[in-house]
Amino acid sequence: MSHILLLTNSRGSSVEVLPALELLNHQVHILPAEPTALLDADPADVVFLDARKDLVGARSLTQLLKATGLSSPLLLILTEGGMAAVSAAWAVDDIVLESAGPAEIEARIRLAISRTAHVEEPETEIRAAGVVIDEASYTARVNGEALNLTFKEFELLKYLAQHPGRVFTRQQLLTEVWGYDYYGGTRTVDVHVRRLRAKLGPDHEGLIGTVRNVGYRLTLTRLTEDELSDA
Repeated sequence: MSHILLLTNSRGSSVEVLPALELLNHQVHILPAEPTALLDADPADVVFLDARKDLVGARSLTQLLKATGLSSPLLLILTEGGMAAVSAAWAVDDIVLESAGPAEIEARIRLAISRTAHVEEPETEIRAAGVVIDEASYTARVNGEALNLTFKEFELLKYLAQHPGRVFTRQQLLTEVWGYDYYGGTRTVDVHVRRLRAKLGPDHEGLIGTVRNVGYRLTLTRLTEDELSDA
């Protein structure tokens, strides 16, 4: 059961505005179609606005509601003739005819809620044993201290951290980090790895491990001195 807020200047019940709504198992709260209506209202899953008799006023109200931060989906109730006036400028999530049946209204409510459901922001940070790599700001930190990395050093560290435990050959790293059109030798990777280890410091240099005769990997376990030596 959803909490439905119906904004209307009709003096009757919701039956007069959207008859089929009464046939559904939802909690319906009716308030005047005014800009201040939402100030004291409980949060609603869906807001219906009655635009059957006042299209101009409804358009102004929809824009005002969205501009003031209405997070619930906003559905407009229209007559057949009113549909010709609606455009994207109305800032509504959906429209429904006053004559719509219960099955259609239920579907529109369900779809409106699912479309506006909170989507968690993707994580932009990669964390590995005290090292935090922030893809959004192109920064890396060790125990809160920022590392002074060049762009390619950052890209190399980020790429390895995105695939922990996986071993990459020098040629693979050149292709993925430097690009297909890079003509430098694989020794470039070795140089950047050494610089990264130096900047990570003695407590974290072991994150980038050498797999002899193969390449490099990022590991979350401390490596021995032999394992840290260059191949």
